[in-house]
Amino acid sequence: MLVVMAAVLFGGAGTWDWPGGWAFISLFGLLSVVISLWLLAVDPALLAERMKPPVRQGQKPWDRIFLLVIGVGFLGWLALIGVDARRMGWSHLPPAGQAVGAGLMVLSYLGIAWVYRTNSFASPVIRLQAERHQTVASTGPYAFVRHPMYAFALLIFVGAPLLAGSLWGLTVVPLAAIAIGVRAVGEERMLKAELPGYEAYARRIRWRFAPGVW
Repeated sequence: MLVVMAAVLFGGAGTWDWPGGWAFISLFGLLSVVISLWLLAVDPALLAERMKPPVRQGQKPWDRIFLLVIGVGFLGWLALIGVDARRMGWSHLPPAGQAVGAGLMVLSYLGIAWVYRTNSFASPVIRLQAERHQTVASTGPYAFVRHPMYAFALLIFVGAPLLAGSLWGLTVVPLAAIAIGVRAVGEERMLKAELPGYEAYARRIRWRFAPGVW
């Protein structure tokens, strides 16, 4: 995955000589390895669930299409960052802006780790994990919003382009938020219908991504 990301990112840049690109890929890779090793120690069953293929038995058919579309869009976003920040040089960010981007990426992964520690059923695909006796997560970040994983993941879409030095990369943030929001609504419909206790939880916790926002 990281190799494909780097190929698309630097392909868009048209050169390997790009410190901002290397900073993004290196930090993304480091954080991914650290959180995977940590998860292996604290919840290997969740790590195994997250390492499975993106198309699985029991997964909602519409989610398979969604993941395909979002995957292609993600690669296009990486190419845009490379074109903007390096090939064309449209954006010029000061080091402070790139530092903010790095901070947001770290904050995102810390939040995701909080989600993992709270919800052992945080699968990357939408399906009921009956074989793992899935239950409703309602503590930790889930005591504030119904989809903290999505909320923290959106920080990557802000932090990554800033770290790489691309303002044009930020234009994708509203589109990503809408797409993830649509998926969240579909996921909730499945959980209300198939996971005992989720409908009551959704009535109790009003907000999906951010308190007072949505």
